Amino acid sequence: MSSITFPQASDDIASSSASLHDSLHSQFYAPPSFDVSGSFQMNPLSAHPPRTPRSSTSASTAASSHSRPNSSHFGSMSISVYDEKTDETETVHGYGGNKEDVAADDNEEEGLELDEEDERVKAAEKNIGFHEVWRDILATSYGRDKAFKVLQYSIRVYLLFHTRILFRNSTSAWQQALVRRLESTRAGFSFTRKMLLLFDWLTPLSIILAQKSVPYASLDSSFLANSLTDLPAKKPASLSLTSPLLSHPFFQALLAAPPPVLLDLVNGLSDDIATMSRLGLIGPKTGARAGRFADWCWFFGTLVGLIQNGIEMSIVEGQQRQGKFQGYISMMNGDGGACAVENRAYQESMAGATAKSQPKASKVDQKELARLQRKTYWLGITRTKLVMDFIFVSYDVFRLRRGKDTIQTFVGLVAAILSSCKLHDKYKSALVTKALSSTI
Repeated sequence: MSSITFPQASDDIASSSASLHDSLHSQFYAPPSFDVSGSFQMNPLSAHPPRTPRSSTSASTAASSHSRPNSSHFGSMSISVYDEKTDETETVHGYGGNKEDVAADDNEEEGLELDEEDERVKAAEKNIGFHEVWRDILATSYGRDKAFKVLQYSIRVYLLFHTRILFRNSTSAWQQALVRRLESTRAGFSFTRKMLLLFDWLTPLSIILAQKSVPYASLDSSFLANSLTDLPAKKPASLSLTSPLLSHPFFQALLAAPPPVLLDLVNGLSDDIATMSRLGLIGPKTGARAGRFADWCWFFGTLVGLIQNGIEMSIVEGQQRQGKFQGYISMMNGDGGACAVENRAYQESMAGATAKSQPKASKVDQKELARLQRKTYWLGITRTKLVMDFIFVSYDVFRLRRGKDTIQTFVGLVAAILSSCKLHDKYKSALVTKALSSTI
């Protein structure tokens, strides 16, 4: 049987398979030739190619431009991406530095604006005269009441020293005449203050009537009906919750009003009745009862004010003790401003803030801390004034006799001075705000 023979077929197959294996091996495993003249070789498949220093940017760009025709498609893509990032970096540097420097410049500008605002406030405070503040204070009845109170208790203090220390055993006619005139002046100031405070109850009444939502008005009629079933059968019709008197919006507003406002309303009405008694329009017994009831309202109102003041003081002091002010407090103690506020420093470090932005943050913290300290100071003044009022009214409410004239004279003068200081600061701040708004 004839057969066809292939000369050196096995050798050709072996050689072809070997050449195929070598070509595949060389394609995937053969190391690339090292080009001495070339620059740094980047991985073409890398998503984030490494950056080189700026000094070598031009050299690497020149080298890549020489080797770009011989590079693969992936290599050209990686080089173009790098070139875009380099151009972006150069653009950022070209208009004024990197992004952190630009943010620092903005923060410095904001810090300068805060300084300019503080300077404007100080200049406005210097331009406001003492007489301008008292002009606005005395334009109101409340301001005149506080001014007359200072004069009234100043006269009482002088009379106390005159009659008990300076001229205790004197029987001179001119001294007795001086004492009579001062006593008449003191009584005149007291009566004038009573007249200035007439109809002062209109302020709490306006607050009560200004209430928009009354919780008792939203009660369901079925609930009221079920509540009435629990009452005894023989009850007067006036106690019914559905009577026209209690369903009136004014009485519902009274039930929904806060207790301090109700105390002010009742206190003002009682004071007016006592003043009418001094004018002769009402009998003396009714006036005396109204005056004593007004003293009790003043007593409980002072207690409520002390409680509210203590709560507000604790809130403000808690804000000062927060961690966001610890850095500024340490700076004020002599650290030279090297440490920033703890909480703010952590947040700004996470946000990429630099050291140039710290002055602006310190100024903001300084302004906030100054505001809280100022608020704490005036809350302390208010608390002292309330304590003086509490001591004064306690002698009248509990009818204490020992040292009444002396203690009431001094605590009344202290309370009058503190009230005048608060009023002066209030009207001065209003004038400063008005001056700043007019200059804008």
